[in-house]
Parts: sequence; C-alpha cells; structure tokens
Amino acid sequence: QESLGQALGGQGAWGSALQGTGTRAELLPACADIAYLRSVLPSTTEDAFFDYLCTVDASEVTVSSVPEGSVVFSRVPLLQVKGPLLVVQLLETTLLCLVNYASLVSTNAARFRLLAGPEMKLMEMGLRRAQGPDGGLSASKYSYIGGFDYTSNVLAGKLYGIPVRGTIAHSFIMSFTSLTEVQPRVLSPLAGGEPVDLPALAQSWLQRVCELLQTPPEKASHGELAAFVSYAITFPRDFQGLLDTYCVMRSGLPNFCAVALALHQLGYRAIGVRLDSGDLVQQSKEIRRVLRACGAHFQVPWFGSIPIAVSNDISEQSLEDFVREGSEINMIGVGTNLVTCPLQPSLGCVYKLVEVNGSPCLKLTEEEEKMTIPGTKAIYRLYDAAGHPFMDLMTLEDEPSPSAGQELVVHVLGRRGEATKVTPSAVEPLHRTYFRDGQVCEALPSLPEVRSHAQASLGLLSPAHRRLREPQPYPVAVTERLHLLLTELRQARQ
Repeated sequence: QESLGQALGGQGAWGSALQGTGTRAELLPACADIAYLRSVLPSTTEDAFFDYLCTVDASEVTVSSVPEGSVVFSRVPLLQVKGPLLVVQLLETTLLCLVNYASLVSTNAARFRLLAGPEMKLMEMGLRRAQGPDGGLSASKYSYIGGFDYTSNVLAGKLYGIPVRGTIAHSFIMSFTSLTEVQPRVLSPLAGGEPVDLPALAQSWLQRVCELLQTPPEKASHGELAAFVSYAITFPRDFQGLLDTYCVMRSGLPNFCAVALALHQLGYRAIGVRLDSGDLVQQSKEIRRVLRACGAHFQVPWFGSIPIAVSNDISEQSLEDFVREGSEINMIGVGTNLVTCPLQPSLGCVYKLVEVNGSPCLKLTEEEEKMTIPGTKAIYRLYDAAGHPFMDLMTLEDEPSPSAGQELVVHVLGRRGEATKVTPSAVEPLHRTYFRDGQVCEALPSLPEVRSHAQASLGLLSPAHRRLREPQPYPVAVTERLHLLLTELRQARQ
C-alpha cells in the first residue's frame, strides 16, 4: 500500500483525487516508450523488466481518497494506493504532479475567498503570469474550486464551464483619439424606435456631468470617450469602463458617467467600472460618491450601486487593507499572487510506503512530523456538538469504526504524554474507494459539485481553525492500537 499525504502544515489543502472519467485505466507503454527506456537504462537491465512493462495494467490497483474539494490537514493521507509494488511506484510522480499544484492553488484561492468574505466577487485573471498554458488552465480550474467566481481565461470557460468575465483593455482605449473614429455611430433604444447618434448624446451628457462635478470637460480625454462610446454601441447591455488609462477623476469617471447616462436614456444599464492602479480603496470611495451624486442629481436610482472592480497585483495583504479601510469595492481581480502562490510556491505532498506484503513499514527521521504512520489505515473526522470538526483520527483498517457518542482513547500526533479521551457527536469516514479492479467504481463529481463541497467543508471549520493568522492547530490523532504499532516499529529500528 502507498499513502499520499502531507498537506499544508496545520492548514487545509483541497486535493484533486482523480482526473478524468472512464471505466478502465491501463498503464501500457507504447513500443516507442519501451525503446526509449532501453536506450537510457543500464545495458544490464534484464529483458524481463521490459516485458513486464508491456503487460502491466491497472487491474490490480485500488485507489481511495478524500472526496475532491475536501479540507485535509497535515499528516492525514489525501490518497491511498494499493497494488503491486512496481505499479504503485510507477504512479508516484504522476499522482504527486496531479495533486500538488491542484491542492496548492485551490488552497491559495480559498485563502483569498476567506479574506474577501462571502459577498465579494472574485475573478481569476492570472493567465499572463502562469507557468505556461497548462499551468494557466490548471490555475483557472483550481481557483474556481477554491472559491473564485469567474475567470478571464476563455479557454478554461469553454473546457470547464467556469463563468468568464473581462473588461476593456488599456490598449483599446489608447487606440482612439477622437469621436470621429467611432463607427458605427448609432444605437437603437432598447424598447425600439429610431436609432440615436450615441457619440453626440454622450457629449451632451459629458457637459452635464462635468458641470455637476465641477470639473472642466476639456480635461476629459476625447479618445477615451470615443473608446467608451464604441464599446457601448457594440455591447450596450454589458457596458463597463476601465477608468485609469489617463486620469480617473478628471477623465475616466466623467467619460464613463456620460456614456452610462446616455445608455440609460436609451433603456440600457451599465454593469460596472474597473480600476487598475493607484490607491484603490480611496479611489473606490471617491468613485462611489460620484456615482451616488449622479444617480441622485439625474434621478437614476440604480446608478449609485454600479459595481466597482479592482485589479493591480492584488495580494492577501491588499484584501486585508480593503476590509480594514472600508472600501467600496465589489469585485476583485487577482492574477500573479493567485496563480504563482508566492507565499508558498510549492506544496510538499509526499508518497510513502506504509505496508509491504501485509507487513507495516515505518520511515524514521530526526523530525517527528516527517515520520510516516505505518500500516493500512482508515481515516475519520470527528465532529463536536456544534457541528465543527475538532479532530481527524487514523485507525488500522481492521479496527472497528468509531461511532457518535462513543468515548475514544486517542494519541494526538506531535503531543508527547498520556492518551486523550474524546467523545465525538458525529463521525465521518474521510476516504472513499474510487478505483478498483481497473474500473472507476464511484461517479466522479462535476466541477461545480467539487467547488460546492470545498466551500461547505471550509464553512464547517470552527473560526479558530479557519482563521489565517495564527490559527489554532488542528489535532490529528491515532488510536491506541496504531500508537502501539508505531511505538513498536520505532523501538525495533533504533
């Protein structure tokens, strides 16, 4: 048996248990693969080894894991693999590659979600900073699992069904110089009727907006206004403005308000603005003030609640600042600090042998937290009366399952001393068998189902365990029998 574990130390990790669908998996290398292996392995390698590779398949492999999207704590196996030693060794690198980055990005995304709160909309926009197109697709998928609402990666939207969002680019705005460049120029009212010259209508509204804001209309960029008008004619139901190409308060915001009010006159409603530089909190407050003033003065009630989106190297610290300073931000786009995970660039999941031919194995080390837990195990999550998980318990596979209301004698890993007695109000088996006898034996969840499970798992954690700053360590324990086995093997090898 192989055990894949070691999530984030003391924190949660959201793992990808199995990828893809199907009813049978085979590990049959192509002839070209065998030929390549012959060319790089020592010439003394026996022919029987290559013959074995040509016949090996997955029919003797069993895989169990926590459900995708589950919160997993340090030293609790994410995934267990049973089968012939050579086969499970061949799977090591593939499984670690699939699990590590997926769990890391999902965890990072979940941290952003926890900091932002449930109401804030989060958009993943890290494709330009991701480690190649494959890394970009993975980041989009696992950010969504971790709690993000949207992605700017259109291919991820196509392949995985993730909602896509985006805004005008600075380059689009800078490509216009005057309203004479707007083609076509007319837009029909939403309710029908004669088409209206939108550039002229927006210009008239710009005069009224600038008069209200007491800002000179000549300070507003004509090219920016032309870009906004051109975008509004093309997407009248989805108009949004990027405000900081030139000057937010003297140009971007007045131009946006002018076009949005012109659209309103024709029956349409603008959907938002975005900032990409400067003091985002202070600017959001100033923008909200102006939007409310325009809404009140021009008697457009919804205008004051137009969503404000921000980007610009957003980090966890940025989100904490937004909350602390009371911003007016409604949507946050996160790129670099989400997909590259700078606070922890890699996740150290490991794949360790814990049993061979029915005999438990133990890897000794000077650092106790890196010592493996021997034997074939079952994993349970224990809940308190409030419905929060308070401990994960590892038992030997042949031990009776713990049950609700039963007093348990356990040994908490990392704590030296006497055993502890606990009585759970509810008990949940963590592992399910997904692959047996060459077949997927349990239906794999859809991406929205994984995302929902991840958010529900996070929601069950107690505030003390869920907080990101100095969380209370989550205890992982073993039963008395497993503790004795661990002690015996440790003493035998010292």
